[in-house]
Amino acid sequence: MTEKLPGDRRTQVISAIAGGWVADAASLGLHWLYNSDRIAEVGGRYPEFLPPRADYFEGVFGYFAHEGKIPGDISHYGAATKVLTDSLLANKGELNIRDYQRRFVNHFGPGGGWQGFIDNPTRGTLNNLVATEQKAIELAFSSIETDLSEKQKRILVQKVLPYTRRLSGDQLAAPVREAINLTYQESRIQEAGVLLAETIDGHLQPDSGADDMQLPAVSKLPPLVACYLGQRDLMDCVEAAVRVTNNNDEAVAWARCTARLLEELFLGTPPSEAIEAASELAPDPKNLAAAISDTALNPVKAGDTFGRTCYLHEAMPVCFHIISQAQSFTEAVRANIHCGGDSCGRAWIIGPAMAAIHGVGHEKGVPLSWLARVTDGADLFADLEALV
Repeated sequence: MTEKLPGDRRTQVISAIAGGWVADAASLGLHWLYNSDRIAEVGGRYPEFLPPRADYFEGVFGYFAHEGKIPGDISHYGAATKVLTDSLLANKGELNIRDYQRRFVNHFGPGGGWQGFIDNPTRGTLNNLVATEQKAIELAFSSIETDLSEKQKRILVQKVLPYTRRLSGDQLAAPVREAINLTYQESRIQEAGVLLAETIDGHLQPDSGADDMQLPAVSKLPPLVACYLGQRDLMDCVEAAVRVTNNNDEAVAWARCTARLLEELFLGTPPSEAIEAASELAPDPKNLAAAISDTALNPVKAGDTFGRTCYLHEAMPVCFHIISQAQSFTEAVRANIHCGGDSCGRAWIIGPAMAAIHGVGHEKGVPLSWLARVTDGADLFADLEALV
């Protein structure tokens, strides 16, 4: 759909998703600090891009999760968004669940590129995918007629798994045979290995996610929404993507609400109308209505009223309050940080929404200086340009 958009809207969509990276990185230093007074004490009027430090959390409630990170780094939310972005890029803007799952495991699993906090849905998803894989292995060996020793079975699993975790379908047979041939030249053992690979490949479940209704369900939606703008299957793709990591009906409902908000804003719908359209899909429209009914921005009060944790029924009203009341991207990001709690998770809704409204480089838009502070920002933003 994005190739059909006018040039200015395409630029706005790119700016919007970039706003997610910026808001995430800006929030990292005080992420999961729940005490608003301490946040004000440490961050003052400019709490963005602070270095993550354990001493911020001493004597107050919070969880210091980002040891070793530096200002400009993204959180695990941003890392998961990049996994989905990479999958969309590799598949020409289309959601490919198996490719997405494999990239997710390869990035967050053992030996992957991610170094940092692993949240509950990520851990649960990895566990579920491994469990499904193990069941498929057992099923394959129960159906293989070739007589194999336990040693041969172990070696076949070791030979096959590197390929089933990266390849699928017709791509599997040739490299699997070649790998097995290094140890076993018998065709019967090679055929058993191919059957093992095909069985694992055929039993990968699309709804691999944890039973979890926290912010990771919606935080990685911006690039997906950008790829399916205005398409009738947007919501089906949203549900499919969410269930990869969060196999929970309430999480899917909030994801639909989030996707509608972002879609409308990406297409240029006025903020008040976009919020109204999204609210119609919310599983808790009453709290959203209360959140946007205030006449002034008060993130601390919003946190006190609705909650500051990662759960969607707490986070979404806070997001809607800030988006409806903040007058600029900078004000919204700072308000989100001052609210406290899961600021990085909320940043992936607030940042893209406010950047879609105000753009980049304008007085109310994403500051260029903030764009320049995001670690590996040039590569991240180049991916967005290629995707959109």
